[in-house]
This record gives sequence, structure tokens and C-alpha cells, in this order.
Amino acid sequence: MKLRAVHEGRKLKDVAAELLRHGLDRPELPARRAQKPRIIRDPVSGLPVIHPRRSAGFVPPTLEESLALIEQANQQEDLRRAGLAD
Repeated sequence: MKLRAVHEGRKLKDVAAELLRHGLDRPELPARRAQKPRIIRDPVSGLPVIHPRRSAGFVPPTLEESLALIEQANQQEDLRRAGLAD
């Protein structure tokens, strides 16, 4: 915002007020109703099992993708702890 005010030759508070007004003037989006998860009882243990409702188009990651993500996170954490990463 500060750079925008400088480039436009305006006061910072004027640019901030304008951006705030534009943000408040946006039409409200219709509220999405969250679907409740399906909860059933495991017949053997009697414990609850929660089955989440997935969004349309959701594709769960494969086992290989999940393992690669975990490995990447572990490597980044190792580098961070060794002081070799940002």
C-alpha cells in the first residue's frame, strides 16, 4: 500500500481507506453449508468411525504421493535444524 500511495502521489491513509471501501463493497457470497461427516460404530470394537464427506472433484492422494510429501517435509525439517535452509 505504501508503494502504491507513493506512485500515485497520495497519502497512505487515503489509499488504505479506498482499498477498505472496495473490500467492504463486495457483494456477499452465498454461504456454503458444510456437510456433516457420517459417523458409524465399528461392529467389532464399538468405537465410532468417522467418514468425512468429500467435496465434488476431490481425489485423495495415492500412497506414493503421500510418502513423497512426508519425505520432502522431513528433508526440509532436517535442513532447517542443521541451519542449512531459510
